[in-house]
Amino acid sequence: MSQENVRLSVNINKIALIRNSRGGNAPNLVQVAKDCETFGADGITIHPRPDQRHIRYSDIPALKAVVKTELNVEGNPTKEFMAQVLEHQPHQCTLVPDHPDALTSDGGWDTIKYADMLTDVIGELSGKGIRVSIFIDANPEMVEGAAKVGAHRIEFYTGPYAGQYTSDPVIAIENHVVAAKMAEQLSIGVNAGHDLNLTNLRYYHQMVPQLLEVSIGHALVCDALYYGLENVIGMYKYQLRPF
Repeated sequence: MSQENVRLSVNINKIALIRNSRGGNAPNLVQVAKDCETFGADGITIHPRPDQRHIRYSDIPALKAVVKTELNVEGNPTKEFMAQVLEHQPHQCTLVPDHPDALTSDGGWDTIKYADMLTDVIGELSGKGIRVSIFIDANPEMVEGAAKVGAHRIEFYTGPYAGQYTSDPVIAIENHVVAAKMAEQLSIGVNAGHDLNLTNLRYYHQMVPQLLEVSIGHALVCDALYYGLENVIGMYKYQLRPF
């Protein structure tokens, strides 16, 4: 079981979505990122998509200039995405196999099928000193594949866990525990993200060994509508306290 504090990276895509809906600069994405850090966030995550419906590529340098913790840029390694990441060099790049028209991420990489491509991409990113994480389903075979292509970390897709948690948390977490133990054996770091919230986060932290970081956006921003951003970041950090 996890014993240490797990880092909370706040995904600010939804803040950008609100900004873009009016065409101006309110809320100010850069200021929100700075405030999240002040309120206790351990990192900032952004996930630009090809249509730039929320995070824009132009946001990357602005955020890199102010984020003092860690900037994590997620996305499918298209030519344009890679050009932006290699130029601005965030602390971490999380490779996600989302389709251009995807509403949100809905599955992880097949690290065996795409081994050659992932190896090349990771080599480029690592050459710039960028830590690379691969978004995968909680499957030991995919963990092994991630280690073989040179990933520094994996990020478990926790959507299915969140969906099953309320009906059977033991079954919901089972494959994540097994896959995390495989990652520990292979000395690859474990991140997690997607649909984690104040209801299911503590149990995930409790059960998944060697968990290093969670990336949370949608649920956290929804909670902030009721409790305020500063309070909510504290509430999520409380769920990630050591056991």
